[in-house]
Amino acid sequence: MQFFLINALDCLVISLFLYLLVALRDHIRRGGLSYPPGPPSRPIIGNLLDVPKYAPWIAYTDMSKKYGGVICLRIFSQVVIVLCSVSALKDLLEKRGEIYSERPSLPIAEMFDMNWPIFMTGMTETCREGRKLLDRGLRPGEMIPYRQMMQEKTREFLAQLYSTPKDFLAHIELLQGKLIMSLAYGYDVKDGDKILEAPVQASKIMTPLVVPGAVLVNYLPFLRYIPSWVPYFSYEPLAQIVRKLSERIKNEPIDFVKRALHNGTAVHSLASEHLQELEGLVGSKRQKQEEVVSVAMGSIYHAGSDTTTSAMHSLFLALVLFPHVQRRAQAELDVVIGRDRLPTFDDRPRLPYIEALCKELMRWQMVTPIGLPHSSSKDDVYRGFFIPKGSIMVANAWTILHDPEEYPDPEDFKPERFLDEDGSVRDDPTLSFVFGVGKRICPGRHFVDATIFIVTSSVLSVFNVTKAKDESGNEIPVKAAVALDGGVVVHPKKFECCILPRDKVAEDLISANALS
Repeated sequence: MQFFLINALDCLVISLFLYLLVALRDHIRRGGLSYPPGPPSRPIIGNLLDVPKYAPWIAYTDMSKKYGGVICLRIFSQVVIVLCSVSALKDLLEKRGEIYSERPSLPIAEMFDMNWPIFMTGMTETCREGRKLLDRGLRPGEMIPYRQMMQEKTREFLAQLYSTPKDFLAHIELLQGKLIMSLAYGYDVKDGDKILEAPVQASKIMTPLVVPGAVLVNYLPFLRYIPSWVPYFSYEPLAQIVRKLSERIKNEPIDFVKRALHNGTAVHSLASEHLQELEGLVGSKRQKQEEVVSVAMGSIYHAGSDTTTSAMHSLFLALVLFPHVQRRAQAELDVVIGRDRLPTFDDRPRLPYIEALCKELMRWQMVTPIGLPHSSSKDDVYRGFFIPKGSIMVANAWTILHDPEEYPDPEDFKPERFLDEDGSVRDDPTLSFVFGVGKRICPGRHFVDATIFIVTSSVLSVFNVTKAKDESGNEIPVKAAVALDGGVVVHPKKFECCILPRDKVAEDLISANALS
């Protein structure tokens, strides 16, 4: 017993010595500067217990009221900087983008082989080339040839809503899958198509695990080596599942395009276009560029399967909770377009209220309220505070876009906040934060914007969306709440609603377009 006590005391002394040594080294490195303000840090674990596991965008907003727009937390030796102000986001992630455009190295992503998508990986050569490819291929002008496809897929969606309105969420997921697969690969998705399973399953597993503080292995990397037979503590069984999904996401669709090009049956898509550009290359150069195309397209396939689905889910929630918005939008559509056809992209400039509604949809229930974390590539000083190399940078855009000073009654859905007095659409540069900040801004933002417009205007043209009723005829309550286990990408909590054609004219229009 005495031997055990002596060993325990020795371990305690050694641990204290190492802690003081690390603290001294850290103080010297900072040159006397302090970290940004934040909750008091505990020995060894730092702010591990202060990092929110659920709804972090709200918890960080509450912290910002006490500590300001730049908050520092420490998890063991890892520094996490949370940005909650417009000036901080712009100063660091935009103006100093050369320092803050990296992604943190996450052991969980490496274990799961999910560190290759462009939105997850650091600024490697493949990432830079893939990003250039996406920026070029997803510019607004490059999206024009895909408008007809988007309109056709949306009309198929209307027919499905008409047929089985209770399954509206499944129809939204299928629509998004159809749009992404047609754009990226020229692949025509059918009901029950298994090709959509991989990115959906991978997103459900991965997005909760990359939030700062979500899993200890990201801060104690040695935990990744716990063998698979150890219950509750090993990540390996889950990693085996995700690795298989990752392989499917990266290779299955691009292999389909390669076969189609070889057979002469390829449909115009981003993948077919970029692969055809490689015809003059051979050997390792060809292999390298094919890898860039595969990674870039797989990134669209993976990211797009979840994010826009969440936005469309929120559309139906807003229409249920704010019926006056629905009535005003329908009135504008009836005047501008009439009742004898569905909206097209050509109508967009003449629909300012619909445009404002789409903007408010992105602000109101943000799909990625804290986005994916950035990382600092070298030591920096901001406002007299020290930010060390390797810090995880969290951009809490939710705080900014729900600031009651800038957006009165931020929890209410008010499209008119994006309209000027003359009824024209008001530009709001801050709204771009919903797509990320700086060099890491989402390259697919123009496609997302186009999708939200065509789906929103089409649904409102032909459907009334209201609260569902129970067997007694009483309205079933609906709340504007999000599922708190979503991680980076959040979705509204599931709710019931009633989706019916506005009238016989709308019913006939749905049927006519479904048959055309």
